Amino acid sequence: MERKRTIKSLSFMASLKACAQQKDLYQGCRIHADICDSGLLQENTYLGNTLVSMYAKCGALSRAQKVLDELLVRNVISWNALITGYAQHGRGKEALGCFQRMRSEGLSPDAITYACILKACGITQDIDMGKKLHEEIARQGLLEKHVMLGNALVHMYAKCGFVTNAQKALDKLPVRNVVSWSALIAGYAQQGCGQEALECFERMRSEGLSPDAITYSCILKACGITQAANLGIKMHDEIASQGLLEKHVILGNALVHMYVKCGVLVKAQKVLDELRVRNVISWNTLIAGYAQHGHGKEALGCFHRMRSEGLSPNITTYACTLKACGIMQEVGMGKRIHDEIGSQGMLLKHVMLGNALIDMYAKCGVLTKGQEVFDELPIRDVVSWNVLITGYIQQGQGQEALGCFQEMQSEGVSPNAITYACTLKACGILQDVDMGKKIHDEIVSQGLLTKEITLGSALVDMYAKCAVLTKAQNVLDELHVRDVVSWNAMIAGYAQQGRGHEALGCFRRMRSEGLSPDVASWTALIGGYAQQGLAGEALECFQWMQREGTSPSAVTFVSVLNACSHSRLVEEGQMYFNSMREKHGIMPDKEHYTCMVDLFGRARLFDKAMTVIKRMPSSDYPPVWLALLGACCEWGNVELGRLAFEHAVHLDGCNAAAYVLMSNLYASAGMQEDAQNIELMRAKNYARKQPGYRASTK
Repeated sequence: MERKRTIKSLSFMASLKACAQQKDLYQGCRIHADICDSGLLQENTYLGNTLVSMYAKCGALSRAQKVLDELLVRNVISWNALITGYAQHGRGKEALGCFQRMRSEGLSPDAITYACILKACGITQDIDMGKKLHEEIARQGLLEKHVMLGNALVHMYAKCGFVTNAQKALDKLPVRNVVSWSALIAGYAQQGCGQEALECFERMRSEGLSPDAITYSCILKACGITQAANLGIKMHDEIASQGLLEKHVILGNALVHMYVKCGVLVKAQKVLDELRVRNVISWNTLIAGYAQHGHGKEALGCFHRMRSEGLSPNITTYACTLKACGIMQEVGMGKRIHDEIGSQGMLLKHVMLGNALIDMYAKCGVLTKGQEVFDELPIRDVVSWNVLITGYIQQGQGQEALGCFQEMQSEGVSPNAITYACTLKACGILQDVDMGKKIHDEIVSQGLLTKEITLGSALVDMYAKCAVLTKAQNVLDELHVRDVVSWNAMIAGYAQQGRGHEALGCFRRMRSEGLSPDVASWTALIGGYAQQGLAGEALECFQWMQREGTSPSAVTFVSVLNACSHSRLVEEGQMYFNSMREKHGIMPDKEHYTCMVDLFGRARLFDKAMTVIKRMPSSDYPPVWLALLGACCEWGNVELGRLAFEHAVHLDGCNAAAYVLMSNLYASAGMQEDAQNIELMRAKNYARKQPGYRASTK
């Protein structure tokens, strides 16, 4: 009889192990019921332990916990089964709780317990507990007997961000294997220490150890961090020669990520195209890479291909695709994605998507829609405010940007360096030096000038834009680090105030400090002259720049075309516009077209101005219509001015400049009633923009 019960117990245990291996929870539950009916559970500790292990491996951790709690006898094996389950499923807090309960029952941990609890410490970032366990393990001499404990220690320290401790723990190990080295390499890569990760890889190989899939994935990440494209290609060849890409999806994604980080996007696309299995992570990596490098068309193409393969976008996909929509001015597609996100209720859960939507609408020049999204966000963080403030600045609406800054502070959201830099730009637009000084004081009181180089440049730029050049020069002279950006701001400031001699002096001082002939410096000088209407000096600098071997950028051409526009140099402007594509391979964008509309409009060549607008890839850009409206105002062209106004307010119903220009145009033409109607329309649209108004009409 006893022998039959033993055989039955062994049969149950074998069946439970099979269920655990196959993750067959349904069959496991049925066997559990049969065990309960047999009455064997209370007399066989091993059977209880196997049952706990089965539930844990199938992910049914609450059931595993219940079974363990009901066992008459619990031993270290019982607890290890549950602790392992919690640790493997990323539930470190529960694993640590079980460990404390086990100890309270007088049970001593074994090597498996320690390994799992060290993993739990890494999950919960509990470095203090991890260090205590390290001391216990060392005191008991377990590191010499169990290689896995050394690996677990290195992994724990690396996961907690203590890579120096991880390195020391590895150096002291009596036996190092690929697992311990991979844990350390992963730790360095996760902390952004790519060079240290590569050095560890070389040390590992010098010990005669061969990398596995995890090692390769970490090294590819390190290659991306250090921009080591050549080493990445070498690793790619090794992986391919060993046939690892077919076996490990993680390596395909790691290769795509490495090539993207190194800026080798064609290679990243090729790797992805050749993968046997592509998942949303693979596509997200490539979409993000294209978007970050300004290749919006390619990013959108990847998004459509991903969907054609039946893969559903996640929040990362949507955020990166919205960025691409902003780059391409694809407001129609952006709105469709907005609708998708809204229908899935994702805006209520993910503030990142709200921020991406605001940014997309701002980049597309539809800031009213961006403001609506912002107002409806359930949570607004500092990034949300920064995106909105930046959007207003991009549209030249400094007053609205400052209003956002003040409202943000009244809501208790603390500005960061990006907020301050953007708000200083708004002060420069408005020439509000008093507000700029207040922000300067805030920045200094928080000690941010020594930490954030961009703020020094932003302060110089703000004071220069406000024509307080002595203060701008003082700030520049006192900066701990002067970079090309801060010098450019000073150069532009002098040039914009017509002080060309001082601008050139700054240019030469910058060079004397070892900062090189870069395109932004030349562009700042050209732009400054252009804004002062000194077209001769601006175009002379443009020629000088090219003689020194510096190729102009798209931004340089904006300044050159502005110089031609302000001085009504129509033929020269057309020549430079044509040379962009023909000579320099630069495709004109919306700003260049706007400059040409302004150039033709100022010269009263309205037919040519309209031809330029019709040739634009998309005319859904408020500044181009404002440029035309401004020219109509100058020459009294009411009919065309009305058309330009209608387009401008259709794109952004709260664009103050459009209402002012149209009102002035009507007034100049003696159409006082129409001018008053424009003012009424402006007041009505502004009221609609207020949160209280919208709330009352819902």
